[in-house]
Amino acid sequence: MTDVTRILSMMEAGDPTAAGQLLPLVYDELRKLATAKLAHERPGQTLQATALVHEAYLRLVAGAQEGKAWDGRGHFFAAAAEAMRRILVGNARRKHRLRHGGDLVRVEMEEELDIEAPELREDLLALDAALDKLKLVDGTAAELVQLRYFAGLTLAEAAEMLDISTRSADRVWAYAKAWLHREMT
Repeated sequence: MTDVTRILSMMEAGDPTAAGQLLPLVYDELRKLATAKLAHERPGQTLQATALVHEAYLRLVAGAQEGKAWDGRGHFFAAAAEAMRRILVGNARRKHRLRHGGDLVRVEMEEELDIEAPELREDLLALDAALDKLKLVDGTAAELVQLRYFAGLTLAEAAEMLDISTRSADRVWAYAKAWLHREMT
């Protein structure tokens, strides 16, 4: 049993000191996940990796106090990926509101105003909606995308967490990418 799994069991048993013991063990991995996720965000993002990690961790600990339990290290990081996804989507929705500028594009003022077409970027809100639809069609495919995209896991790591073979994960990954591409275009 890993230290993380042991501490998660302690949290489930109601040990009030367990949450404080867990953060130092998982912080570096959560920070790497957050940094990778924020790298895909639009420039000018006000949310920093540290804040994303802290917010996700607080949500996870609050869930544990409400009786939600994790089956181990893998389940914990899958829950962390889901928490980060929800935070990023919520932040994107908040910024998309009219009072926060809506669809307006920030233009830096220079002596010569050079307007270019905005770069093509993945729209996080569209991905979130497509993932919700994919979850209804194929839950494993949606989980695999979430682990790969939001948790930054390799295909082999995600396959291990989902308890499927790497070959199966490869097929599901190809299917999920094609399905999401069709849904989002």
